Amino acid sequence: MKPGLGVWPRFSKIQSLASAASWDFTMTLYLRHYWKDERLVFPSTSNKSMTFDGRLVKKIWVPDVFFVHSKRSFIHDTTTDNIMLRVFPDGQVLYSLRITVTAMCNMDFSHFPLDSQTCSLELESYAYTDEDLMLYWKNGDESLKTDEKISLSQFLIQKFHTTSRLAFYSSTGWYNRLYINFTLRRHIFFFLLQTYFPATLMVMLSWVSFWIDHRAVPARVSLGITTVLTMSTIITGVNASMPRVSYIKAVDIYLWVSFVFVFLSVLEYAAVNYLTTVLERKLQEKFPCMCGILHSRTMMLGGSCSESEANSLAGYPRSHILTEEERQDKIVAHLALSSESNSSRKKGLLKGQVGLRIFQNTHAIDKYSRLIFPASYIFFNLIYWSVFA
Repeated sequence: MKPGLGVWPRFSKIQSLASAASWDFTMTLYLRHYWKDERLVFPSTSNKSMTFDGRLVKKIWVPDVFFVHSKRSFIHDTTTDNIMLRVFPDGQVLYSLRITVTAMCNMDFSHFPLDSQTCSLELESYAYTDEDLMLYWKNGDESLKTDEKISLSQFLIQKFHTTSRLAFYSSTGWYNRLYINFTLRRHIFFFLLQTYFPATLMVMLSWVSFWIDHRAVPARVSLGITTVLTMSTIITGVNASMPRVSYIKAVDIYLWVSFVFVFLSVLEYAAVNYLTTVLERKLQEKFPCMCGILHSRTMMLGGSCSESEANSLAGYPRSHILTEEERQDKIVAHLALSSESNSSRKKGLLKGQVGLRIFQNTHAIDKYSRLIFPASYIFFNLIYWSVFA
């Protein structure tokens, strides 16, 4: 007759569950086995059962159940071995152990930290094949019992369920294997405070440079470098606590897109500064003297010119000093140009005014950036949270 072994575990504590760094979970449970042994039948009219401690276990047959893919496991022994054996008059046996086990869990971090993980604890007989021993859950999914006070810092336990199937080994044969499957949903609040919120603040802080005058080079450069370095620190800190996987995680997408936004804000100022410098040089080349606008010399546009500038307009060097009457005649003669010369000069002045307007409005890039950058980042967040949340 092939004996049957019923299993009924009760979880009393789940700790370090689904550790991302080591790809495992640790739990403490009461593992209860049920089977019937005809050799242990005893007549009794008063006792419904007899209970023994772990000393009797070595003298009778007990199942050799082990945890598949277990890294570490032990039976608690404080203050004595946490083993209980109860025998009923008809030969039914209850064998209970208090065990802490650390087992592997194959995790998928592609949606981390907005992920759900499904881990399983697998039980199997080490020596007895399915022809010698049959393992089954005593009450199906009802066999799993959990303490109501079980809580995890990073996960929400969504459900437990049981399965069973045969496992084949080429050298020894087929074995019954029982599975305890549990689905976990990661809490997002911790990562919102530690990762997403700081990254979003750094991106928003980089937009402040769009409201700073483009001539304030130290302020804008230092702000851009600070935000870039802070984003690099956040990315390094997140990756330090994660296993080195070969695929991109959801948090990587968010952090690297945020990093790109911060970096683009630095490039935006580089573009503004470069265009400002180029336009300034062009204006200086086309209009070397604009009565003090682009040169350090001061000249009253609506009033009189200085003596040296009047001599310069009259075509004389500063060393050649003219009398008041000669200077007025020379200035009038110098300014009395032909109509053709006047039209060309008007065109040149018009170009100069356009050039000055462009020079004064180079910060238009900043005005557009104040709208484009926030709108793009909000659009990215809408897509990101709709896909991964």
